[in-house]
Amino acid sequence: MLVVTLAAEGRGNCVTVDDTPYIYAHTARGGFLMRARCPHRGGPLHLAELTPEGRRLVCPWHERKTSMAAMSANLPAVRSGSTVTAVVPHDPGATVVVSHVPLSADLARDCAAPGLGKEAA
Repeated sequence: MLVVTLAAEGRGNCVTVDDTPYIYAHTARGGFLMRARCPHRGGPLHLAELTPEGRRLVCPWHERKTSMAAMSANLPAVRSGSTVTAVVPHDPGATVVVSHVPLSADLARDCAAPGLGKEAA
């Protein structure tokens, strides 16, 4: 297992470990770490929308629905301020790259503190 740190939002919000990208998503149900690729075809789940009940992600490539619980299973993470520390299933010597990826509005909901990082309506 490998411990990684990434930003909860904005610059540095994605950590790629041995070609597997992870993001911190924040929905109305709370924040969680998830793999940023669809398990079916590798689509960009960081751009996914939520189903109306808010429990599943809809892949933007092929519209397959994936459980948020399944995507975050076995990925313990703790947010402290603007950073997230997580444990990912990789060897400690794995290659780690921190970068930025855009998130869909559904996965970045209320991520910023009030008045910070949000455009005026």
